[in-house]
Amino acid sequence: MTNKVDVLRRLHTDEALLQVVNVWDAISTRAIAELHDTKAIATAGHSIAASHGYDDGRIPVELMIAAVGRIAAATDLPVTADLDDGYADAGETVRQAIGVGIAGANVEDRLKPLDESVAVVRAIIAAGEAEGTGFALNARTDAFVRGGDRPVSESVADAIERGKAYLDAGATCIFVPGNFGEAVVSDLVAGIGERRVSLIGFPEIPAPERLQALGVARLSYGPLTQRVALQALQDAALHLYRGGKLPEDLPALN
Repeated sequence: MTNKVDVLRRLHTDEALLQVVNVWDAISTRAIAELHDTKAIATAGHSIAASHGYDDGRIPVELMIAAVGRIAAATDLPVTADLDDGYADAGETVRQAIGVGIAGANVEDRLKPLDESVAVVRAIIAAGEAEGTGFALNARTDAFVRGGDRPVSESVADAIERGKAYLDAGATCIFVPGNFGEAVVSDLVAGIGERRVSLIGFPEIPAPERLQALGVARLSYGPLTQRVALQALQDAALHLYRGGKLPEDLPALN
């Protein structure tokens, strides 16, 4: 387990951009893990919640831990889990996640006061140390997604302040989800540090090759990958309802 934590940390700090195509169950994990380009597995909390019939952020912690544990058991690659805001006790949640094979996680701050959010980061890092494994925390700040209509410059400044504080508290990387262009990405990297910023592939985010050149550490896709899969399922169903047939050369991915 310690080795997987070390591998995950190194993947965040390597010169090459770490791309993680988010999964939500054991079979989606196997489908992604068998691809040569896959270096690590990342779960999507939104997608796991949806698979269990819950809205994003509303799934009970015991169901989330069970779900990410099944994902970790389905692959030999390091798994970084989306653990929402850490639930009521982030340190205990991470301890349980480590127990089911998780090497790292996103935990979001939901723009709580900075001192409270730093305390959560410290509790997570302490849990990894207490378990003897360490933990690769991709500390998420909601400076953009919960920033309302404040100026972009204020969200950038907030993300940088929070990001620096979370790194000082032991985080591996800072996740700043938001739909913004290259200028904002450059400001975040300059303020937080090269190979220390993690983004999600929303439409305005630059292409992976450009993100790597800008010094971004990680690019994920959150619930968007599940939406691609569900759209393909609906499209196939409509094709069948209209008299079509399924392709004969479907790979047996399941």
